[in-house]
Amino acid sequence: MTHFDTLETRSADQRAADLAAALPQQIARAKTAPGFARLLADVDPAAITDAQALAALPVLRKSELSRAQGEHPPFGGFTVKPAHGFAHVFQSPGPIYEPGGTDHDWWRMGRFLHAAGIGQGDIVQNCFGYHLTPAGMIFENGARAVGAAVLPAGTGQTELQVTAAHDVGCTAYAGTPDYLKVILDKADEMGVALRFTKAAVGGGALFPSLRKEYADRGISCLQCYATADLGNIAYESAAMEGMIVDEHVIVEIVTPGTGTPVAPGEVGEVVVTSLNPDYPLIRFATGDMSAVMEGASPCGRTNMRIKGWMGRADQTTKIKGMFVRPEQVAALVEKHSEIVKARVIATRVGEMDAMTVQIESPGGDSNAYARSVAEVLKLKGAIEVVAPGTLPKDGLVIEDQRRYD
Repeated sequence: MTHFDTLETRSADQRAADLAAALPQQIARAKTAPGFARLLADVDPAAITDAQALAALPVLRKSELSRAQGEHPPFGGFTVKPAHGFAHVFQSPGPIYEPGGTDHDWWRMGRFLHAAGIGQGDIVQNCFGYHLTPAGMIFENGARAVGAAVLPAGTGQTELQVTAAHDVGCTAYAGTPDYLKVILDKADEMGVALRFTKAAVGGGALFPSLRKEYADRGISCLQCYATADLGNIAYESAAMEGMIVDEHVIVEIVTPGTGTPVAPGEVGEVVVTSLNPDYPLIRFATGDMSAVMEGASPCGRTNMRIKGWMGRADQTTKIKGMFVRPEQVAALVEKHSEIVKARVIATRVGEMDAMTVQIESPGGDSNAYARSVAEVLKLKGAIEVVAPGTLPKDGLVIEDQRRYD
């Protein structure tokens, strides 16, 4: 079957009619959640039938969600049922807590895996993390929706990953874009032949050169744009012309820091409304930047397309699949009294993300700094200790030197 379901090929009129029916129900559902009851107190759900009406509602930012969760744990009052009503509770850096379900394709990842050609007969080596974070379960849930088996590999222990992939006969990979190369290179080193022909990736940039390397190895690699809070937002098809918006979310591109939509084609912040009845996030600001693409995908899917991830509205940057936030850099500085300031630099070494942390300090133990970086940023990186006054006075604490074209 070419498409996952008939929703993907709806006419514009049918999609608008379906949205006009679904959106008021979701707004009404959201108003039953204490967190949204305050934000939407004066909103008439029956009046919110399209994206234009939706744009008049307030934007929910991750900082507000985090604050509310601190006051009303674990979900801040933004769910329509209590924590024990969900199958899972996950934690992301912040900490921010997200609910999870095991209902059929709860995160809607099956649509992407189907577009990537994954289905019955495939065994997916799922290298997304399972420990506290939802990524592993998000992709496992999607694999079940398309009838594929899963090897829940998680991250690390690359030699064991290679051995398991060979012994089990894994045909598809799911994980961050660059970790597949680590596995393939290790397999070459070990003299082990693997059977991967498909890859479904997310959590980082898929650079054209890396995609080509996989294609040269006989592996078709497609990427999706998903978050722990919202699940699948948009995904590539075999046409590889932009990312097609999922059928159960509404995507707006707005001026960063506001809720005002930009003109079609302009770059702005991605704001998403989810139609998930269990977790009705309304106008949730992702902090990511993108732009709408004109026209429809050549693959026949008719929903709106976006250009994919185009950076962050703030300085938050994703490195090796993990977000690094300015407040984490501030916490690193506060951890050592002699540090004047610090700067995180994201680069590429070969086809993999790399991180360097420049620390302005009159001295100090670089090994101690490295341990603090791993503890606070949740990533390991190179440490450069520089003299006070060395770092630029440009306001940047996170500098992304990678190129995405």
